[in-house]
Amino acid sequence: MTDLAEREWRLIRDEPRTGATQMAIEEVAARTALEDDLRTVRVYSWEPSTLSLGYRQDADSVDWEYCEREGIDVTRRQTGGGGIYHDRYADISYTIVAPADEVPGDLMDCYELFCRPILEAFEQMGVDADFAAAEQDAIYQPSCYLRDINPAHDIVAPAGSGADAGKISGNAQYRQRDVVIQHGSISYDRKPERHVGVFDADLEPTTFADRVTSIREQAGIDREAAVDAIAEALGDWCDADDGDWRDGELEAARDLAARKFGTDAWVRDREALEADDH
Repeated sequence: MTDLAEREWRLIRDEPRTGATQMAIEEVAARTALEDDLRTVRVYSWEPSTLSLGYRQDADSVDWEYCEREGIDVTRRQTGGGGIYHDRYADISYTIVAPADEVPGDLMDCYELFCRPILEAFEQMGVDADFAAAEQDAIYQPSCYLRDINPAHDIVAPAGSGADAGKISGNAQYRQRDVVIQHGSISYDRKPERHVGVFDADLEPTTFADRVTSIREQAGIDREAAVDAIAEALGDWCDADDGDWRDGELEAARDLAARKFGTDAWVRDREALEADDH
């Protein structure tokens, strides 16, 4: 539990949603945090499986034919870094949304605070994980899991394995309308063929498999138990009440997904909405 627990939080164990909706709903949660004084932590998954591009990522790095053939959706995040393939089964994602004036202004301190419940969840699952202690050079920059390992926000396992540790979680932050939003991808399992297949590059699945580990590999627990552990750790961290999205929030998210996060203009060209459309 942190000082944030003195404020009002809700924990949402979210339904699977499209990539565009998942990105849009974070912006809606940011508005709720400011206007209604209600902060959000949530655990979620992607349906269909989705490739989320980093904010500045070149759309030409995507194998669009592969994604279409395999039924993989593509969206673009507000955060930087490389693309992440979010498998419907193998990926578990989370979001933390809080007003910026309630959290550390220093980026590294904020990462340390917001990643505490994720590290606690790993401990509860029996996964020996921690922030990366050793640098690992990039293998392929357009892929989040194959970029250089960043000790500030990349979590690896086993924790004491140095450069031999596998990346198990990538985490990123952005600030919008005086709100901090952190989201992260946690590998429950590995799907190496699909992780490399979504990119227009000559990558072998073994390249991914050698760099990445998973909850299933490290702890052998089932997915439902892993989701529960992550949700409970997030909820305990801020003393959140179980909650859900309001009808108005979901309606606003669907509208924003249709106008922005699901459009080719945003996904392929990073063209944002006009300011008066937000």
